[in-house]
Amino acid sequence: MAKEPPQTIDGYIATFPEDVQKLLQSLRSTIRRVVPERATEAVRYNLATFRLDGKDLVYFAGWKKHVSLYPITEEERQSLPELAQYKTSGVTVQFPLGKPLPIELIEKIVRIRLESHSG
Repeated sequence: MAKEPPQTIDGYIATFPEDVQKLLQSLRSTIRRVVPERATEAVRYNLATFRLDGKDLVYFAGWKKHVSLYPITEEERQSLPELAQYKTSGVTVQFPLGKPLPIELIEKIVRIRLESHSG
């Protein structure tokens, strides 16, 4: 029988090894500091998700070699030159395991997401 997918971000994070859990918790708390209090957490498309006003705002996920933040637009890539030092794929930016998360960059990305969300 297939295992039920996690229904909460806590449950989602708990499915990863401890080192990845720490990065995911840091990513989560960084996003939480930037989004309005009314933002809610969910698991959508098997990704940890922050939602605002009934719409998905930003996703994050754990993988074997990195944690990811979604979505990243081409405009964001161009306006945030510091993104160039990280691997991007489609609408995703990847932060490698074993390296500190770029907290200021993540905060900038979430702020841009908020601006486009309300605009």
